[in-house]
Amino acid sequence: MTLKVGIVGVGNIGSIHANVYKNNPKTEIVAVCDIVKEKADAAAAKFGGQAFYSVREMLDSGIKLDLVSVATKGEENGGEHFAPTMELLEAGIPVLGEKPISNRIDEGEKMVALAREKKVPYGINLNHRFTPAALRAKEWVDSGRLGKLHMINMRMWINNPVETSPWFHLRALHPHSFDVMRYFCGDIKKVAAFMNKGEGRSIWSNTQVLLYFENGVIGNLVGSYDAGASYGLERCEVVGSKGRFVLEDACEHLTFYPRHSIETETYSYLGGMRSFSETFNSRISDFIDQIEAGVPYDQINGSGEDALKVQKVIEAAIQSWETGTIVDVEY
Repeated sequence: MTLKVGIVGVGNIGSIHANVYKNNPKTEIVAVCDIVKEKADAAAAKFGGQAFYSVREMLDSGIKLDLVSVATKGEENGGEHFAPTMELLEAGIPVLGEKPISNRIDEGEKMVALAREKKVPYGINLNHRFTPAALRAKEWVDSGRLGKLHMINMRMWINNPVETSPWFHLRALHPHSFDVMRYFCGDIKKVAAFMNKGEGRSIWSNTQVLLYFENGVIGNLVGSYDAGASYGLERCEVVGSKGRFVLEDACEHLTFYPRHSIETETYSYLGGMRSFSETFNSRISDFIDQIEAGVPYDQINGSGEDALKVQKVIEAAIQSWETGTIVDVEY
């Protein structure tokens, strides 16, 4: 059975979602929605489906929807996710939202609570973990190949000159960073954050965050909106009692370093994935597969609950910098 799909918000990221759905044999785009009429009309002409100009109009039309991507934007790239997501979840429709889940914790909590109450699958596009390389690394962790985990070091940075809120860099970029760190090492218990402003900037565009995990792992995040293209996108290193791995740029290179040998094991472009842009397909396709298989709402990979947890880590980091203290993460 082909899944009937809608996309809410058809700007740049929404169009990426639409391309994935259009090219997936399991899905058919039946609705595109944007408050800007011209965008909705253009998306309908390009990707197919009926154009709508509000979620309420789309729901009231009676059109069948098996899942909907919410790719709206707003302040800190998360300020306009709440209203459409709540309408869709209330209607019992599975939602794949963009990150951050919201730039406001109270909104994120309400979306997650409603999905749980309605037993509706709710995922977030935390796409950095949905790569063949990340999956291989996770298998190493779960099988005990690294031994007892000791530490994780994460770096994620891009060049983003946009000046909005003081916390734009933290709230918009690092849902990805902290999700990857949680994916490998579990929940984060304490944070201590340090920040500075890049040359000519008014926002906190650079950060280092020290982390203490519930299982005793210690970690470090380096993040920036002042990076150059030659710097690479990200690097994740997980160290255990038997060895460590290094994952470069989400999907490109993965190397295992045994503790007691000099013989390393390296994979490049696992699964044929060559660049970060391909991670949208792998993440969205995973959500499609889970909806098609009827996976229960509380077993969704990269769930709304996962996304809410990383936003709470981010808010704890902000509090740490503002107060000069080590902050406990309140889940």
